[in-house]
Amino acid sequence: MANQSTVSHISPLASIFISTSAMAKSPVRAAGVPHPYWPRDLSIPGYVANDRSMHEILSFLFSVSGLFMLSSWVLTGREWARDGQGQGFGVARRLAICWFAVCGFIHGVIEGWFSLYYDIIPSDQSFLSQLWKEYSRGDSRYVIADNFTVCMETVTAWFWGPFSLWTVFAFLANKPYRFVLQLIVSLGQLYGAVLYFYTEHRDGYSHSQMGHPLYFWFYFVFMNVLWIIIPLVLILDAWRHMQQAQTHTDLAQKEKMN
Repeated sequence: MANQSTVSHISPLASIFISTSAMAKSPVRAAGVPHPYWPRDLSIPGYVANDRSMHEILSFLFSVSGLFMLSSWVLTGREWARDGQGQGFGVARRLAICWFAVCGFIHGVIEGWFSLYYDIIPSDQSFLSQLWKEYSRGDSRYVIADNFTVCMETVTAWFWGPFSLWTVFAFLANKPYRFVLQLIVSLGQLYGAVLYFYTEHRDGYSHSQMGHPLYFWFYFVFMNVLWIIIPLVLILDAWRHMQQAQTHTDLAQKEKMN
C-alpha cells in the first residue's frame, strides 16, 4: 500500500518532467514549424517553406553569374582593352577579371540581400530570400541569422562587392593600383572563407547533413572552397607583379644614385 501511494504521488510529477524533457528535445515539433534544416531540432519561428523549386533557384544563380562572366570576357577582348605593356589581356588575366565581375554580383546583390534582410528571410518569399533558404540546407546558420554569418556577409557585401567591381574597372582602365586592389580583395575573401569553414568545423559540422552530395559537398564545400583556391592564386599573382614593380623601382633608384 505504501509503495502504491508513493507511486501515485510521484507519477504526476514524473509525467510533467518527462513531457517537458520531450518538448525540449523536439522544439521544432513543439513549435509546430517543421523544416528541412540541420540539426533537426533547430527552432525557426515563422519559417515558411519555399514555393520555388531548387532548379529554378540554381538556374537563376548560375545563369546570371554566367551572364556576368560572358559579358566580362567579351569586354576584356575588345581592341581598347590593353595591359600595362600595351598588349591585349591574356586568357588568365581575362578569367581573373571575369572572376571579380562575378564576385561583384554575388557579394553585392546576393550577399547584400542577406545583410539587409537576414532577420525576415525564414518567413519571406521574395526570390532572393528563397535562394538563401535553399542554400541554408547546406548551412542552416543563414536561416537562423547566426551572428558570425551576419557579420561576415555584411562585411563581404559592403566592402568586397564594390571593391570587386572597382578591381574590374582598374584592370580595364589600366590603373597603376590594380594589383593592390586584387591583393586587398583576395585577402579579404580568403580570410572570410577560412573563418567560415573553421567556425563550422568547431561546431562539428552540425548545420548541414554531413556527407550529403548536394547540400554538404556542393552547397557547403564546393561553393565556398572556390573563395579559398581562387583568391590564393590571385594573391600570389598580385605578389609577383608588385614584387616586380618594386624591383624595377629599386633598380631605377640605384641607377640614379650612381
